[in-house]
Amino acid sequence: MFNNRKKYKLDFIDAVSQRIRVIPFSDSRQGLDFLVSFFSAIRPSSRKGKGTAAQNMELVLSEMARHPILLTNLQHALFSQLIHTDLSQALSNSGIPLARGFWAEFFGRLKHKILPPLQKENDFLYVINRVFFKSSDFLWVEAIPRETWVRFFAGIGLTIQIDDKRIVHQLLQSLKVLAFQVAQLGLEKDILDFLDLQDQDINPFIRQNYLVHELENLYHSPDDISTIGRLAADIGRSLEACHASLAHIRQNHDRTGASLHQTYIMVMLANKLDRMSILVDLLDLDQHFDLEKFVDFFRMLVRNENRKNSIREFSSQCFGYLAYQIAEHKGSKGNKYITSSPSEYNAMFRSSLGGGGFVCLIVLVKNILTRMEMPIFWHGFFYSVNYSAGFVAIEQTHTTLATKQPAFTASAVASSLDARKNNNQPNLYNLAVTVAKVSRSQIVSFAGNLLIAFPGSYLLAWLYELISGSKIVEGTKAMAMLEDQHPWHSLSLLYACNAGFFLFLSGIIAGYVQNKIQYAHISDRLRIHPLLRLSFPEKRLDRMAGYIEKHAGPIIGNIALGFFLGMAGTVGKIFGIAFDIRHITISSGNTAMAVYGLGITHIPAWYLITIILGVLGIGFLNFLVSFTLAFIVAVKSRGVRLNAYPEFLGILWRYFRKNPLDFVRARKRLQEAE
Repeated sequence: MFNNRKKYKLDFIDAVSQRIRVIPFSDSRQGLDFLVSFFSAIRPSSRKGKGTAAQNMELVLSEMARHPILLTNLQHALFSQLIHTDLSQALSNSGIPLARGFWAEFFGRLKHKILPPLQKENDFLYVINRVFFKSSDFLWVEAIPRETWVRFFAGIGLTIQIDDKRIVHQLLQSLKVLAFQVAQLGLEKDILDFLDLQDQDINPFIRQNYLVHELENLYHSPDDISTIGRLAADIGRSLEACHASLAHIRQNHDRTGASLHQTYIMVMLANKLDRMSILVDLLDLDQHFDLEKFVDFFRMLVRNENRKNSIREFSSQCFGYLAYQIAEHKGSKGNKYITSSPSEYNAMFRSSLGGGGFVCLIVLVKNILTRMEMPIFWHGFFYSVNYSAGFVAIEQTHTTLATKQPAFTASAVASSLDARKNNNQPNLYNLAVTVAKVSRSQIVSFAGNLLIAFPGSYLLAWLYELISGSKIVEGTKAMAMLEDQHPWHSLSLLYACNAGFFLFLSGIIAGYVQNKIQYAHISDRLRIHPLLRLSFPEKRLDRMAGYIEKHAGPIIGNIALGFFLGMAGTVGKIFGIAFDIRHITISSGNTAMAVYGLGITHIPAWYLITIILGVLGIGFLNFLVSFTLAFIVAVKSRGVRLNAYPEFLGILWRYFRKNPLDFVRARKRLQEAE
């Protein structure tokens, strides 16, 4: 690998290789200094002649093979730390949240970020923090391939059975502490109530604790070594059963929902179970040691200590799975916005025509409210009520508002890349087909909304004048309304991005509420509520509970969206800042009413064309911002790394070049082939 060895020769490694003196086991300080210098030689730097961490590690491995004194000193330095430090904290606590709740741990990390806690020198974590003292060390440790670390630890003899009584005692104590903690967490209501009912009598979280206690007794009086091996195997199976119970809870989250507290407990349980499996592997008295599992633990230990006070990492770990559940609820709804066949495509078009009709009414009421004299706040409030009522009506009549699709379809697209659902690599060609389906569904819904919103609003403006004798908007107000949609005479395109964000946020709220309703068993609690049972007949109460379970999330999401859009301009006026929203269908309706108020013959053609293009630009940014944000959340919460599929864009381009019209309309032949 290295043609010019002298070029990559590491000064410290070279110096140690020429030594004769061996570090004694009793000198822990000298051993620690050796480890600090040894791993500093592997750490990459910008200094000339230093390679990457992987290159430096390969050089170290070759030097260890050529110079036994280097290997011997490394073994003695490492063992001097093992026998003079307390391993229990590193084995049982490092990287595992310790506080009894998410917020307690969150604020604890915030406090330690400002003033780090005191660490004792006889703690093995002190050694880890001295050796890997840079906060970014975990990056190069993880950059070195896993198999290279396996060769490194195998080379220093870590595969031998640990027989020092002091080390064995610390391993047993750490295992016992973890076993008690796992049993306690397994009895938490957020875990116990969601286990398979058939397993309640043989709760694996309790069983592993009994088995660990038996293992400790055997170690104190080891009459039969084979008995220890069999008991360790039983503990391993019990730990696998605990993992299976956690998997059962996760698999049923789409039905039962999830909470932040439950997610927090499951994160702690998974970490503790992984840690226990390593300790059992060390204590089972067989001559086989799972080095790959140990390497994973070692890399995790370095990352944990480097990032132990990272609020971002902790929050990401706990919020990630909760976000996954929210995205799942959105993704399941997103499937109804994706058309596969011509019949579904036509149904989407008809549905979007209905949505456009409701938008006409929303725009009419909004402009009537504008004409009414009232304080700024109440204008915003009644705008919000108007928008909310319209969006809820669209939801309940199963019509379609095009801008609400991206927040849901993005989750459905990301679901096809879900590492938790696809044991094998996802079919990227089918993903390209899904993107084409989303594209044509979005285009047809925009077209349906706009085909009704513009002429419908124009017609309503005419009817308003016919009934009331005056135009709903005219003169300078009508001109100002047109200017508000102009792509460069106003901040309409920036405001369109604000609307895209609020569309995304309302989707998150809808998913969260739907998840919470299922997790808290709201429908079942309503059915047995004593006051409701006296007030309603059983069938009506059952229908009401079922309706709330199915529709409460979308309704609250629509109400939230209405208030976001309705109050945005009011907030901007109250605080005197440039803050507002632009929504494509509402903007098209406002444009139609302004055109009617001014008279289409009095508006220059080029100016009107610019306004129309501005409205289309508003729609594009509504879609782009909402879809992008929803897709990022859905992908990250699923643990998907898009850079793992670099070939996807090529596949998508080839599909588009071969079938460009599939991105615009559905083909019967293609649907049958799919």
